[in-house]
Amino acid sequence: MATNEKKVILAASDISLRFGGVKALANVDFEVSSGEIMAIIGPNGAGKTCLLNCINGFYHAEPGGSLRYNGRELLGMKTHNIAKLGIGRVFQGIQTYAGMTTLDNLMTGMHLRFTHGTFAACFYFWSKAKKEELENRRKVEEIIDFLEIEHIRKSYVGELSYGLRKRVDFGRALAMEPDLLLLDEPMAGMNLEEKEDMARFILDVSEERNTTMILVEHDMGVVMDIADHIVVLDFGKKIADGTPSEISKNQAVLAAYLGEAEEEREVCLP
Repeated sequence: MATNEKKVILAASDISLRFGGVKALANVDFEVSSGEIMAIIGPNGAGKTCLLNCINGFYHAEPGGSLRYNGRELLGMKTHNIAKLGIGRVFQGIQTYAGMTTLDNLMTGMHLRFTHGTFAACFYFWSKAKKEELENRRKVEEIIDFLEIEHIRKSYVGELSYGLRKRVDFGRALAMEPDLLLLDEPMAGMNLEEKEDMARFILDVSEERNTTMILVEHDMGVVMDIADHIVVLDFGKKIADGTPSEISKNQAVLAAYLGEAEEEREVCLP
């Protein structure tokens, strides 16, 4: 019998994280299905970024938990090996190289795709190094077209506006060709038009590339519009897990964000 159920590619179980006496995450569990956009939301200090850091190895969760990605256990794995599995990351702060062009910044995202070594690079014109670079440059040019940044392809990133630098940062993560992309507040600091553009690009990446994404974002309007599935954290604990429609009606979520004023809750949370 045919089924529409999607494959679970990331399964988290009992993820806990402590900094001294502060419990940043407490027994968090969730599942991410192939091709979906899962949002992690919660008040400031809820543990959202900590959870992303555990997924790609920047933080080490406490023993006893599990983070399985396509059957592979991520806990204890080095960050660069996690990246090689196909997990990319866009950080909350812009991580571009200001003194390099847009094109060169995006090429740095292709680093894991190069297979030639130093010796081959020394004989660039007579080895596969040239062929690899040309192929990767072709892919980067496709990303430049996709993100509509042809006009800045040769511009130094440090001279660009904030919104364009965020777009370049997003493009560099796409150059990794990730199967799972972690987005930590990709729209922070943007104006309304820039947010609309970024939301459109995220949806296009999901639909055209079938890239699975985990999104941390404070703009509830954006989250409710683009997320398929939402996990809500509060003080490091998961308090809700469901569709946008379910989350918008969840009393624990409303209380965590807005306190006890019932009238305010319905107005402020879509």
